[in-house]
Amino acid sequence: MKALFQKYKTVVRFVVLFLGTYLVLSFLYSVYLNFSKEGNYSPDFITNLVAKQSSTLISGFGYSSEVIPHISKPTMKLFINQQYLARIIEGCNAISIIILFLAFVISFAQKFKITFLFLFAGAVLIYGFNILRIAILAIALYHYPQHEKILHGVVFPGLIYGMVFLLWMIWVRVISKNNISK
Repeated sequence: MKALFQKYKTVVRFVVLFLGTYLVLSFLYSVYLNFSKEGNYSPDFITNLVAKQSSTLISGFGYSSEVIPHISKPTMKLFINQQYLARIIEGCNAISIIILFLAFVISFAQKFKITFLFLFAGAVLIYGFNILRIAILAIALYHYPQHEKILHGVVFPGLIYGMVFLLWMIWVRVISKNNISK
């Protein structure tokens, strides 16, 4: 058994770091969500902020945009040109995707400084890209409501997960270059 662990030491390290990081961060996020139910924000502060930033970006594209909290549900209602278009829910804030990204990068962690900088830059990129994604999705739904299922269910999730995958590949390339130069 010891020989087996030695042989697959890097795989075991990856799995333990990935699952450990993912579970800890997911637990902390869950605590945040439970705590935010008692606060003044509906749905939660981050989702509220993402909704407002997305609305501001939509307005920057030349549309009249507004988000308001739903009266009875933990969502933000998005309007474009006074037309109710969509709900922005907790799952739209990209925090779960950022947690997944962080867990992967940490499981391949290298030197603290480069890892920390990549984690920070990647999280900021994912967050910003998500706001852009919501804004473009909302505008697309405004003009093409008949394509809601493919836009919301396939195209736009594919874009955000594709970006995360691209960041992961960049990270793996950075690691492999660092290991080759040693």
